[in-house]
Formats: sequence, C-alpha cells, structure tokens
Amino acid sequence: MKIMRFVRKVPGGMMVLPFFLAAAVNTAAPGILKIGGATTALFSASGANTLIAAVLFCSGAQLRFQVAPKLLARSGVLLAAKFLAGFVTGVAVGAIWGPGGFMGISTLAIFSAVTNSNGGMRLALTSEYGNDEDIAAGMLLGINDGPFLTMVAIGAAGTADVPLLSLVASIVPLVAGCIMGNLDEDIARFTKPGIILLVPFFSFCLGASISFKTILGSGLSGIVLGLMTVGISGGICILADRLINRQPGYHGAAISTAAGNAAATPALIAATVPAIEPYVESATAQIAAAVVVTAILTPILTAWVARRFGCPKFDREAAKG
Repeated sequence: MKIMRFVRKVPGGMMVLPFFLAAAVNTAAPGILKIGGATTALFSASGANTLIAAVLFCSGAQLRFQVAPKLLARSGVLLAAKFLAGFVTGVAVGAIWGPGGFMGISTLAIFSAVTNSNGGMRLALTSEYGNDEDIAAGMLLGINDGPFLTMVAIGAAGTADVPLLSLVASIVPLVAGCIMGNLDEDIARFTKPGIILLVPFFSFCLGASISFKTILGSGLSGIVLGLMTVGISGGICILADRLINRQPGYHGAAISTAAGNAAATPALIAATVPAIEPYVESATAQIAAAVVVTAILTPILTAWVARRFGCPKFDREAAKG
C-alpha cells in the first residue's frame, strides 16, 4: 500500500487526514481514545499541547538569533490582520442587524470564531509548505488562541494579564529550542526531523476533540460561520502577509481557521458580560461547527495560495529535480 504517497497528494495531508481520522473515531466511539495509559497520552485531545510544544522546540533549534526581530514583526502583522478581520466583521454585522446578527449568527459568534485561530493547524501547514522561519513567525499568535482578543473586541475588561501569559506560554518551547540550537549546531541537526515527524501525531490529538455531530447540531448557520471565518479572515490575512510582510501569503491562509477552544469563549465572556448570555448556547454550537468547516477549507486554501504564489516546499521539490 502506498499510504504516504496518497497522504502527500492531499492538500495539507499530514495534518488533515490524521485530524479527520481522529474526529471520525471520536464521533463513532468517543470513549475509545480515553481508556488511559499510553493510548490516551498519545491519541487523545489532552496530548496535543505536549506534542505541539515538542515541534516548537525542534523548529526553534533551527533558528539563528539574528532573525528574531524580523520574525517578531511578521508575527505582529498576522496577529493584527486576524484580529481586525473579526473585529471589523463583527462591528459591521452589529451595526446592520444588531447583536443578534443574521441567520441566527450573533456578533458574539462572529467575534469568537473569526478573531481566533487554530495554532496547531497553522503549525502543521507552515511545516508542510514553509520553512523554520515560517513556523517561528507565528510566535505572537498564541495571544489569539483563546478568549482575550474576543473580549477586547466586545469591550470586556479585567483581563489585562492574559496576553502576557499567553505569549510566554506559547513561545517558551520555541525560545528554549532556539537557545539550544544556537549553542550547539549538533542539537539543531538532531532535532530537525522532529518538526515533520510529530505533525500527524498532534494533528490526530486535535481531531480527537471534534465530533461531526456538531455540524448537524448547529444547522446551516454553523457552516456559514465557518465559511465567513475562512473567506474573510483568510482574505485579509493573505493580503497582509503579501503586501506588508512581503511573503507569498500561504501563512496568512494558514491562520484562516477557528480554533477548537473558541467554542468555550462565549461562556467565558458571558461571565464578564451577562448581557450576552442569551446568545451563548447558539454561538457555542455554531463555533464548534465552524471549527470543523475551517479544518476542511483552510488546508485547501493554503495549498492553493502556495501553488499560486509559491512556497519553500515547491522550491525544495524543484531543487531535487
């Protein structure tokens, strides 16, 4: 069987196929990945953070100190573009239709889904199409992997410590790897294979938190929210990556997702802003569906942008002949 050959033909196959295999298992038999021991440690949703941290360490070991300022600037542009995509869309929808939004999609759901991105998918897609600098160029995006920017977008207060903690938590493995790789080039060479090797493993873990039943539960509105997230945030982030960062744009496409933890954001915000409580239940179901929809569409968009405007992956393939 030519399994790897098939995987490589699928856009973002190293990420997408394990992700949806795990989602299928979790939908059909959700308890099978939670039996404990090594099975749960490696294949359940709880294992994702450890594996992602390992990839960040390995990728950080490939970087040199002198490129850090440039990567920080690139990361800031992507973070701002993703936030503005959700903020402007939410404000526009609220101005026209009010907080209840349209098609049952509230401004709460829009802010929560569109300002947020799936860090694991970004990491997997930039690992496939980009290079070590691309992986590190998302160092600030850990800030939007949670409720903080959504709270900023709707004017909530009292969370000033969140961005700093999120930033530190997301970049410590990367910085540690960078330090070790700069101290000893043998460490950089030793860790390099881990970047690609671990991608299907943490992708499976991310998929293990998804159930296809969420799409059915949210109806058409959840699918529309997913399309909005990819179309609007993808378009803005690709333009920002190309026009400001002077990059091909595949990195902007790779953050056109809604992260799984965004589904918890409405309830978290409602604890601070009780006025949005009536929209929490519907927004949660819609965001969960948007996570699945973006997991399907974002790899396709990223592959298209990479083929249209170029990427290091195709440069490497061309160099091999």
